[in-house]
Formats: sequence, C-alpha cells, structure tokens
Amino acid sequence: MSSRPRMKNRRGIALIVVLMVALAVAAIASGATFLSLNTSLVSTYHSRLSILESVADAGLEQARSAMNANDSLYPDSGYVVYENGVSVTDAAGTAIPGVTRWTYVGPSGITSGQYGIFGSVVTVVEDGTGNRVVRRLEVLQESFAKYAYFTDIEGNIVFGANDVLFGPVHSNDEIELQNVAPGATFWGLLKTSQTIVNRARGNYNAGFQENAPEIPFPETQELTKLLAQATAGGTNFTSSTAGGEGQATMRIEFVALDLNADGDSTDADEGFMKIYRITTNTNAWYVTADTTGNFGSNGLTRSWNCGHISASGTGSHSTFRTFRRHQTGTSQDRATWAVNNGTNRTCYLGGSNILNDWTSPAGRFLATDSLGTWVAWTGVVDSRVSTLRPDEASYLWPVTRALNPNFKGVIHVTGKVAVSGKLRGNITLAATNDIILVDNLTYVTNPGGNVPCNSPTRDILGLFSGTDIVVADNLLNSPQRGTTSLTYRTWAPRSGDEFFHGVVLALDQFRAENHDQDPQNVEDCSGANNARGCLYLTGGIIQNTRGPVGQTNGRGYIKRYQYDACAGQNPPPYFPTTGHFIRGHYYEVEPTNFDIDTFWSLLIPAP
Repeated sequence: MSSRPRMKNRRGIALIVVLMVALAVAAIASGATFLSLNTSLVSTYHSRLSILESVADAGLEQARSAMNANDSLYPDSGYVVYENGVSVTDAAGTAIPGVTRWTYVGPSGITSGQYGIFGSVVTVVEDGTGNRVVRRLEVLQESFAKYAYFTDIEGNIVFGANDVLFGPVHSNDEIELQNVAPGATFWGLLKTSQTIVNRARGNYNAGFQENAPEIPFPETQELTKLLAQATAGGTNFTSSTAGGEGQATMRIEFVALDLNADGDSTDADEGFMKIYRITTNTNAWYVTADTTGNFGSNGLTRSWNCGHISASGTGSHSTFRTFRRHQTGTSQDRATWAVNNGTNRTCYLGGSNILNDWTSPAGRFLATDSLGTWVAWTGVVDSRVSTLRPDEASYLWPVTRALNPNFKGVIHVTGKVAVSGKLRGNITLAATNDIILVDNLTYVTNPGGNVPCNSPTRDILGLFSGTDIVVADNLLNSPQRGTTSLTYRTWAPRSGDEFFHGVVLALDQFRAENHDQDPQNVEDCSGANNARGCLYLTGGIIQNTRGPVGQTNGRGYIKRYQYDACAGQNPPPYFPTTGHFIRGHYYEVEPTNFDIDTFWSLLIPAP
C-alpha cells in the first residue's frame, strides 16, 4: 500500500511575513517623515540664525556710522550702551518679530593712544526662542599720517604741471590745477570736500572724489595731549619764541650710535638726541646758522658758523678756522681771502664740536661754549655710550624704551625749536611754535627700502607744530655769497638738495623761508636750474593752509615729495587722528553665558 505525504497548513507564516513587510514600510515612511521634519527644523534654525547674524552685523555698522557722525558717542574709557534691547527692522523697514539687539561701544586694546586709537563695537542679538549670537568689530581711527598731502585751506596756490603726488590726497577746500597739459599727476585717491578746478588737466591713477565729507583739522588741544605724554616721559622742554623767522633758541639733533659694534645703528637701543640751548636770546641766529648776525657789514668774513680748512697757522697739519677767528697776518690767512677764494669752505649749526674746538679737524665736544650749552641727560648713562662717546655721553638722551623706560615716544617743546640729524626710533616731536628744519633730517633705515612696515628696525617721525614747519633759509640749506659783490655759491659740504624724512603737521603752514627771494638758478634739481635745488621729503604733509616752497622763476625749491605708506599703518606715537573710524578685525564670540562686563574687561590688557 502506498501512502502520500501530508501537506501542512502555512497560511500563518504568510500572514507574519505580510505584517513584517507592512511594519517595515511603515517604519520607512515614519523615518522619512521624521527626516523630512528634522531637515525642515535644521533649515528653519539656520535660516533663523542667518537672520540673527545679519542683524548683528548690521548693528556693528550702524554703530560705527553713528560714531563717525557724532564723536561724543565714543567714550574715553569703558563702554557705553548704544542700543539696549531694541527691536530691529529689515532692509524694507519691516519689524522682525521677536528679535532684539544690544550694542556696546568703547576703547579697547592698548588705550593709551601711543599706537593709535582702537575701539570695539559689540552686538548681542536674541530671539524669543532662546537663540543668541554675539559679534565684535574692532575699529580704529585713521591717523593723519596716512595722507601724502592734506590741507584745510588751499589758498591761491595751484598744482603745477610737473607736480607728482603719491599716496592719498585730501583737501577740505577747492583744489585747483594749472590749466596746462600735461597736468599734475595723482597716484593715490584724490578727494576734495569741494570741487577740482581744471579737473580735466589732472591724471588720476586711483580716481578722484569731489564733494567728499569734510575731515576736521586738528586743533591746539592735540598739543596739550602730547605735552602730558612728554611730561610723563621726561622729555618736556621749554624754549622761547625769541629770534626772527628761521631762528630759535633751542635745537635738537638726532644721533644714532652703533652700541654693539655690529656695523649698523638699527637696534632698539641705538637712538639718541642732543639738545643745545643758547644763553642769550639775542643770539638765536647762531643756533640755526641764520644769515642775520653772521653777516653785518663785513659779510661772511665775521661769521661764527662758517669757516674753512687752513693748511697753515698751527703747526703743519690742517686746521678748521671760523671766519670770525681767522688770522689776518698773511694774505693766505686773511678772512676775506678764505671766504672768497679758499677751499673746503663749510658751515655748521650752533654748538657743533668743530666750532668749539677748532684746533682739531674733527673737533672736540664741549658741554658749554661762549654762546650756549648742551642739556645734560637726566637718567643713568649706559656704559657702552660712555665707551663710545666719553666726552658727550652725559648729554646723549636715549629716545627708545630700551635705555629710557619712561619714554613715551613724544618730545614736546614750548616755544620754537630747530631740528636735524639721523633718527633711530619712533618719535613725535611737538612744538607750540615753529619747528625749523635747519639741516638734513633722515632715518637710519631708508623709508624707500624693502624693510616691512612692522619691522622693529623701521623708523618713523612725526613733526607737529602749533604754527609753522619751516625749511630754513640758512647757511647750510641755501647758497650764500661771501661779500655782497660776489655771486651766490653752495657752502655746505654736500649737494644743494635738502632731505627730510617724516610726516609734518602744521596748524598753519609747511613752507620754505624766503621762497620768493634771491638767489635764482644757482643749484640744480634733476637737471633743472633752481635757487636751492631739490626739496626731498619722504612721508606726508598735513597743513591748515597750503604754504609755498618755491617759484616757477627759479627761486626757492623744486618739490620732490614721496609718500611713506608705512606712516599710515604704523603712525608716529600719539599722532593726531581724523576721528573717522574704519573697520578692523571681525570676531564671532561664544554666546553661552555671555556677560558684557566680563567680556569687556578681557578687551583691555593689564597695564
């Protein structure tokens, strides 16, 4: 008998499979729903966060703009609340629901002002769901040192056809160009708060802007601020206003010394200055080697500041003799002959070594001469200075923090002061009256070289006068004639050109003394005849009213100005600012447990 296999009932398994598939499909559908919902939530969150960030960034710019429009909004210390939980609107002026903003402004970073004026704007933005963003914008005021040329009033002087200016140029007045072609060339942006006369004659390589906002010119109160810094640093001096134009009773000579014998004087402790004062104010002409007082009826034959190398009269070696002290025994030694026919004629500023000890070709330092005295340094003399300059070590004032820890980078003079020399360091020299450029004044590190602006070897000088900054018409800068019957000749042992490095700021004018007086066409400037040659200035010129330095008829100087871009990036210490805040670094701040008082305390470094 055969049997057949029995078939089992499998309908229960099929049901389970169907249920499992259904559950899987439901799970997938649910996951897709949750994923879609999560994506929507994430998108909504980022969209909301983007709105908050935009509101925060807008608050930063609104506060910066408000400070530029009203400087009273910016405090001297701490911070002020510019906005306190205010509602905000979008670009169309529609209120953004549930969004509020707090904005704070104030000084931050190094607040002394030595390196410029820095501040911060901080915004805090929240919505009703607890989302928050915090943003900080560092702002800084532009220094006047950023300008190659700046005037409040242009007057009736025009930019000539051959004038070439590098760097930013601004005037609050109308700018006029000479109506000839080719006209003046401007390599930086040219801005005027009015219009440009004969605008078509100019060459504008970076463009121009007419009707630009006015920039307030510095006032005398800025000098008071510098006085406080100089007093704290022990470099506040009193001169006088005695003497005529181009004369002063005090002069400052910058000196650079190679203290470590490495072949240069670019180290942080190698900058110094010497200060010479006249004893009697009526002899102010001697300090600046001015022609008045040196001439009289005898011309240069009785000069205290000029002389020549004589090969006779004292043994067999050459001796420098001032014309005033010249012997009159033989024709070779007569002062008149020395002035008119002798060789090696040269002139020196009052107090110079060779004038005080003329028995030696190099001269010897004397602390006091017959007309004045050098001012002694009030601090401790470094032994290296004593070794290098034993006679004058006590009269060399360090102008760097390395050897003068209290030095603030500011020298202040009440009255007039003459200045010259070789500068090592970062300095602002301020005077309540004229600053007179009596001889070359240059940096140790050439500003036209490839040294980076933030290099510690980079030098910078700001000259800030309460009146004028004047290029002296003296025995060193200008051609002279020995007697009134002779032609003009160059007396200094160099070319007729003058070289100055620095940013000059005059509350009146930067100008050349006697720019419109004889002589004519004595010294060449780049092949062109002119009375006094080239006036080379590398830095910037800021002045209330444009001053003259020469004429087209061959009198005065021909301008050769260059722009020092580093002056804007690293301006002279405490140099006046325009008051205009520009953008600096931008930061995203952690919003969790944010507290403005705690945060702001972190922005001010410990003294």
